Amino acid sequence: MSSEPAMTAADTAFAARIARLFVYPVKSCAGIELAEAVLTPTGLDLDRAWMVVDEQGVFVSQRELPRMVLVRPQIKHHEVVLRAPGMLALHLAIDGVEGPARVRVWDDEVDAWDMGALAAQWFSDFLGRRLRLVRFDPEQQRLSSLKWTGGVQAPNQFADAFPLLVASEASLAGLNQRLAKAGHAPVGIERFRPNIVLAGGEAHDEDRVDVLHIEADRPVAIKPVKPCARCPIPNIDPQTADSAPAVLDTLQGYRQDPRVGGAVTFAMNAIVLEGEDALLRVGQAVRGDWKFD
Repeated sequence: MSSEPAMTAADTAFAARIARLFVYPVKSCAGIELAEAVLTPTGLDLDRAWMVVDEQGVFVSQRELPRMVLVRPQIKHHEVVLRAPGMLALHLAIDGVEGPARVRVWDDEVDAWDMGALAAQWFSDFLGRRLRLVRFDPEQQRLSSLKWTGGVQAPNQFADAFPLLVASEASLAGLNQRLAKAGHAPVGIERFRPNIVLAGGEAHDEDRVDVLHIEADRPVAIKPVKPCARCPIPNIDPQTADSAPAVLDTLQGYRQDPRVGGAVTFAMNAIVLEGEDALLRVGQAVRGDWKFD
């Protein structure tokens, strides 16, 4: 008879901690790493609150304009300050807008607020196209796919499709091991634009956990609902805006996901079930149970 103690439910549960937090105030521009962030129903506070659009009001991204990653925001009191190489800083009042707009993000057409001629000229000059900057209208309701949320109404601002993206250090380590074996340099988690990065557990445990419970100042429950199918953005170096195929080529070898038609995936899109206005902090404990489909 074995002398080892019986395995309990606690032994089989997922356990981690928050290692890093990121917000991306302007969609497709650089992120800001924070020690703490307020959780809202649409994700972390100020995440994808602004978006760059073309003359038809359609969003643009690093997919066609990789230099967007060189636009670096900073949150200062009641404003967001944007800086980019060769440009004077652009100051945006967090609560300031100039006029109504109608814009499109993927298949959704929504009301928004234009940020005015100065912001439009700043982005046009830096990116070499006639562009405008808009702010999400909080009166709008833009929901995630009910198919993936299980019927839960999960609102977004200008994120692609879901309020949060959850990744892990273990998943990145697994990728970097494969990159090194193929003779490529390691990459940072910034390429994948997560909001919450977890430490602890095995690579891609975030794919297999049901609900993440975070030990914050009030109960927080976040549910990973859909694997994140990756576009070419992870191939873009966030420091230089140069693109090379190594990251997606490597992921192609082991991360084709039948849940999304065989697309290459990395990290999990997630929705907020509980915890509006909770303060998330680096170091907070995260636990969850495994899901069995």
